[in-house]
Amino acid sequence: MAETSGIKPADGKLGVLLPGLGAVATTFVAGVEAVRRGLAEPIGSLTQIGHIRLGKRTESRNPLIKDLVPLAQLDQLTFGAWDPIPDDAYQSALNAGVLERMHIEPIADFLKGIRPMPAVFDNAYVKRLEGPNVKTGANKRDLGEQLRDDIRRFKADNGCERLVAVWCGSTEVFLKAGEEHETLASFEKAMADNSPAIAPSMIYAWACLQEGVPFANGAPNLTVDIPAMTQLAREHAVPLAGKDFKTGQTLMKTIIAPGLKARMLGLHGWFSTNILGNRDGAVLDDPDSFKTKEESKLGVLEYILQPELYPELYGNVYHKVRINYYPPRGDNKEGWDNLDIFGWLGYPMQIKVDFLCRDSILAAPIVLDLALFMDLAQRACMEGVQEWLSFYFKSPMHAPELYPEHDLFIQQMKLKNTLRHLVGEEQITHLGLEYYRE
Repeated sequence: MAETSGIKPADGKLGVLLPGLGAVATTFVAGVEAVRRGLAEPIGSLTQIGHIRLGKRTESRNPLIKDLVPLAQLDQLTFGAWDPIPDDAYQSALNAGVLERMHIEPIADFLKGIRPMPAVFDNAYVKRLEGPNVKTGANKRDLGEQLRDDIRRFKADNGCERLVAVWCGSTEVFLKAGEEHETLASFEKAMADNSPAIAPSMIYAWACLQEGVPFANGAPNLTVDIPAMTQLAREHAVPLAGKDFKTGQTLMKTIIAPGLKARMLGLHGWFSTNILGNRDGAVLDDPDSFKTKEESKLGVLEYILQPELYPELYGNVYHKVRINYYPPRGDNKEGWDNLDIFGWLGYPMQIKVDFLCRDSILAAPIVLDLALFMDLAQRACMEGVQEWLSFYFKSPMHAPELYPEHDLFIQQMKLKNTLRHLVGEEQITHLGLEYYRE
């Protein structure tokens, strides 16, 4: 392992707290346990099987990322969750229908041991979901304090040295940032006043940050993408990241769109539609929750294609996104994309994409990587927004004066250069001229 004198060691247990114990969370937890028992390989996880180049190409130094930086090991992880539905992880995994019984039953004993704590949940924010396993309190501040109690108790009961939290819950209704979110004082007053501007996900984030727990937001909810949360993160020196796991259709967009721009090919329109039938699909069947997801999905192309620089190519793009709830499909999402592009002398062409993907299978390794990288950031004293983790998000958080970087390949370079920086290795520019100079 490279020199990491500025990073605290990854000693002891790392608790991974999961608001939401549905399809994504159970697929993640079950997958980690299967890998730990030698029953599966961690396909899709950069932290587990990804290599990173160091130095010149002629040096042939390509260690595994987990051998370069001091990440927590899989056998150090222990899991906790909150969910309004009281099913344990075993029953929840069966209900989700992502993994087949042949993969669930060998680890049933482990999954049955993970029972969700009562959730902070309000049907007004997720209208297509119900459940009895819900906290009650005098106000939203009280609910937040109850979550803090949960966090402290979980850490003590499980003998954890450190904790991280990754939001795996549902998409909430669309909220715009307002005066309640401007400062920590205004946010906490709004909590005490039971303001509708304070969504349940924000209460989780507040509780985690107050307890010094890094928080990554896997949904498009506003949650931590507000000044009050960045202030709280700075005060407690805690990392933040988000938002919305980049899995299916948007992953394809962040691969294809940079290629079109790199070759200066024009785009008239991009029509995207999805069908899925899991809990996420049911939640997104509500127009208010879909609005939150739509905002996350629509921003990708504009920032990648930069129409202000290339008006003749991308100044009049028609971009439409649809999500349709179709119960028979379950977690096996299908995304159709039609691209109307044009090239030399304006001649039209088309690209068709039909991506039959398993949403939670794509999301689970993201949860793992975020948990391990957020813990690394905490130990490296990297507080606040972790833009270097944009690689994993549809709508990445960023400094107010910056635009978000959506290009998957720039995001990957940013992530790997950050890892190189952490261990004192030279940044890779890919210039390459040094190989051809005498």
